[in-house]
Amino acid sequence: MKRDYYEVLGVKRGASLDEIKKSYRKLAMQYHPDRNPGDKSAEEKFKEINEAYEVLSDETKRRRYDQFGHAGVGTSAASDGNPFAGRAQDMSDIFSAFSDIFGGFGGGSQFEDILGGTARSRSQRRRSAGIPGSDLKLTLKLTLEEIATGVEKTLKVKKLVKCDACNGTGSKNGQYDICPTCQGTGEVRQVSRTMFGQFVSVTTCPTCQGEGRVVRDKCPVCQGEGRVQGEVTIKVSIPAGVADGNYIPLRGQGNAGIRGGAAGDLIVVIEELPHRYFTRQDDDIIYDLFISFPDAVLGTKVEVPTLEGKDTIEIPAGTQAGKVIRLYGRGIGHLNASGRGDELVRVNIHIPTKLSAHDRELLRQLQKSDTFAVPKNGKSFFEKAKDIFG
Repeated sequence: MKRDYYEVLGVKRGASLDEIKKSYRKLAMQYHPDRNPGDKSAEEKFKEINEAYEVLSDETKRRRYDQFGHAGVGTSAASDGNPFAGRAQDMSDIFSAFSDIFGGFGGGSQFEDILGGTARSRSQRRRSAGIPGSDLKLTLKLTLEEIATGVEKTLKVKKLVKCDACNGTGSKNGQYDICPTCQGTGEVRQVSRTMFGQFVSVTTCPTCQGEGRVVRDKCPVCQGEGRVQGEVTIKVSIPAGVADGNYIPLRGQGNAGIRGGAAGDLIVVIEELPHRYFTRQDDDIIYDLFISFPDAVLGTKVEVPTLEGKDTIEIPAGTQAGKVIRLYGRGIGHLNASGRGDELVRVNIHIPTKLSAHDRELLRQLQKSDTFAVPKNGKSFFEKAKDIFG
């Protein structure tokens, strides 16, 4: 059985693309076959890591995987021995990770030569992109009535938003200087020599945090970050059939990035509120109805609550305790499918704990009737009542 892709990459389900890439690069360097010659286990882990990255780095595939698991993405091309199939647009990121492993032999990386300096172009893109914002998580409480049919909610979210004074640039006059520490690359490289050769470790520049640039004159409103604390109103559509613990990712609705960086995501986590009458069983709802013994014997009509209001149902004569009466289509709407579950009315017979002398005498007379004789497979109503009243 395949492992969960998030577990393979060691990230949480709400992880940003940058977090996924960072974890992937670290693991890819650790388990690359050239660093583990002859190690079949490392080779298999390397294939598994690339398969997970292929899915989680693609927004469409990741959305299908989050909803349907491995069945939603089918057989990954990476699992067929080609860990990079279908990911041509991300090859520069993949090879730049491997250049960190093999860089320094003969003055440069063979992968940089093949790709025409992709690491440099990646740094240039990073300089213009700023630093991505963080994700936010919000718990949304829903009633069964809202879950049954779906609902649109308006959320007020306090978060970091783009600074209007500098239009999110962080600069008072829109001017930047090349970072003096990394010289615009956004990375700091350290070379170490071992008996196995020369290795290069790459870390994010601590001065510019990977941007490759620094603000010349900081915006006085946001102090050079390009973002300030604010509050926004967001509308979110909740489909019918969601359950407690489900979450809805709203892309780009998290904290604004630093100096024009991409905004994070807002993760809306569903919390299902307890209901006064019903308990939920998948898309069915269960209601415990209590009726008197005479009503169970003679039959009656009773009013029961539903998610839309109230309804009247018929209790047939001779109804036994535990009988379930099904109200079709009165339950929870199916998630991503048509139709609804049912309402299950579970019949319970109420046995009073206090009786008048007259009531007790009537019951003793009924107890003598053959109609109320003890069945062979259990106790009669009167035996149960006698256990209670003595």
